[in-house]
Amino acid sequence: MGKEFDPRTLAAFDGKDGRPVYIAAGGRVVDVSASPLWKTGRHMARHDAGRDLTAELAAAPHGPEVLDRYPEAGRLTEAIQPAPALPSLVSTALARYPLLRRHPHPATVHFPIVFSLSAAFFSLLYAMTGNRPFEACAFYCLIGAFVFMPLAIGTGLATWWINYMARPMRPVTIKRNLSLASALGLGAACAWGACEPGLLDTMSGKGVIYLSLVIALALAVLVVAYYGGTLTFPVEKK
Repeated sequence: MGKEFDPRTLAAFDGKDGRPVYIAAGGRVVDVSASPLWKTGRHMARHDAGRDLTAELAAAPHGPEVLDRYPEAGRLTEAIQPAPALPSLVSTALARYPLLRRHPHPATVHFPIVFSLSAAFFSLLYAMTGNRPFEACAFYCLIGAFVFMPLAIGTGLATWWINYMARPMRPVTIKRNLSLASALGLGAACAWGACEPGLLDTMSGKGVIYLSLVIALALAVLVVAYYGGTLTFPVEKK
């Protein structure tokens, strides 16, 4: 029987200041000091060593078998934070269709992004050319962004809950707050454009404010997309 670790003793093996790099998963404590992906004590810019990573591993693109490459240092005697049980219907669906863990949000989030960017693009084209079809195209793109935004937010929250146990995460907090603000802004822009067609006919007063709102919404979704990308493709800090 190997050495026993509790959360406090495990935390000492965090890879900092030359200390060994240990992680726990499924009750096992594994020494991953030899892995170049753990050389700083942090993996993929968000998983810290010296912790129980069972929940994070369940959401990873690989299975626990990757840990079999490294020596087992002992056993974890106590879970740091037990994951909340999912409803049986959700667990059954996830077991049968594993893609549901990650696929729905990336599949839906592109729609509000591309519609918001397109609305800004066609609004600028109309403001510069006065070509009426550009105005109509921009307005319908705004509607598309507004329609798909709740779906993108909903699938994002579900992915956060299922894969990260709804634990506090700075990128998720920024994405959630900015997405909700964008949804309100999209609704306001759609209502304004419907009530006052031709806002961009003269670039002064209301027209400037309306165009600024549409461009700000496009920039907002780019920020949301950036923080979403940091979760999927994290960048290691040097």
